[in-house]
Amino acid sequence: MREDVKELIASAENNLRAARNLCEHEIYSLACFHSHQAVELLLKAYLLQKAGKYPFTHSIFNLLKLCDEEDSEFKILLQLGVPGLESYYVRTRYPPLMKVTEEEAEEAIKLAEKVREFVLGKLNIDWE
Repeated sequence: MREDVKELIASAENNLRAARNLCEHEIYSLACFHSHQAVELLLKAYLLQKAGKYPFTHSIFNLLKLCDEEDSEFKILLQLGVPGLESYYVRTRYPPLMKVTEEEAEEAIKLAEKVREFVLGKLNIDWE
C-alpha cells in the first residue's frame, strides 16, 4: 500500500478518535466536524489507492460519486445518508453556528465508523 494512503488512513483514525472524545466531553458540534473529516479522508485514501489521485474537495457527496465510479457498491454509503455529514463541515465552526444534539453527534460518529469499516474492507486492510 502507498505510504500516502497510510497517512490518510492514520489521519482519518485520529479524526474519528477525536470525534469520540469530543462527544464524551459533550462538544457535539466538533464531534460532527471530525466525523466529517474522518469520512473525507477515508474516501480520499480509497481514491488514491484505486485511482492514483483524489480531488481537492471537502464534498463527501462528490467523493462518493468518484468512489462509485471505481466500485458501484459505494452506492450503499449514499443510501445510508453519509453525504448528510457535509452540513457539519462549515456550519459547526463558523457563525451562525449549527446547534448539534448528542444524538446527532452519535449518529455522525456511527456513520463515520460504517464508512471506515466499508473502506478498509474494500482496501483489504486490517487497521488497528
